[in-house]
Amino acid sequence: MSKRTKSGTGSDELLPHYDFKAGVHGKHHRDYQRGHRVTIHKTDGTTVVQNFKLEEGAVVLAQDVREFFPDSDAVNRALRALIDLIPRKRGRATSKSQAK
Repeated sequence: MSKRTKSGTGSDELLPHYDFKAGVHGKHHRDYQRGHRVTIHKTDGTTVVQNFKLEEGAVVLAQDVREFFPDSDAVNRALRALIDLIPRKRGRATSKSQAK
């Protein structure tokens, strides 16, 4: 059974009267990466403030990249393949030679 929307159509399609032409894609992207605060005003008159920050080492992928990498394992496999293509400086051991 599909979840119904407020309009009762049960569809994921936007209604014709929604207009996002003036919207800016990624408007809050940088703020989100730096961390952000959410203020929740409850019906009982109280206010809750929650601070959010990405975990150390977290990386946010662009939408077009996410389409090709469904999870962190897929991203790590691709990046490891690229690492092997990066030239190493002379005298610097590679991770493969260190593992021997």
